Amino acid sequence: MKMPSWRKFVRGNSIQRDLEEIKDLAVKYIKEETVQPLKDLGRFVAWGTAGSVLVGLGCTLVLFGALRFLQEQFRVLDGTLSFIPYLIVAVLAGLMILFTIWRITAGASKRRLKDSK
Repeated sequence: MKMPSWRKFVRGNSIQRDLEEIKDLAVKYIKEETVQPLKDLGRFVAWGTAGSVLVGLGCTLVLFGALRFLQEQFRVLDGTLSFIPYLIVAVLAGLMILFTIWRITAGASKRRLKDSK
């Protein structure tokens, strides 16, 4: 008597083994395509945040240093003209902000936007 063709798959738990392999493959795929990119994104965000905080702190210290320099070196700006060093530092801070915005909009992101069109 000839055995039906479907019985050879059941013999030796080959279907169960195949299902285990499919499950393992799916788990590996999910880890590779979701967990690892999320870890990479988290690392990117963490380093970017730390860098931004440190650059911001450095710019703030430079502006305070410029203010103290102007106040100490130019004694003629004491009294009624004491607002001038603050005004100069405010203009310097504005220029720093404009330069930052210019570099963000004219950097690699603009090239990527142009290439994607």
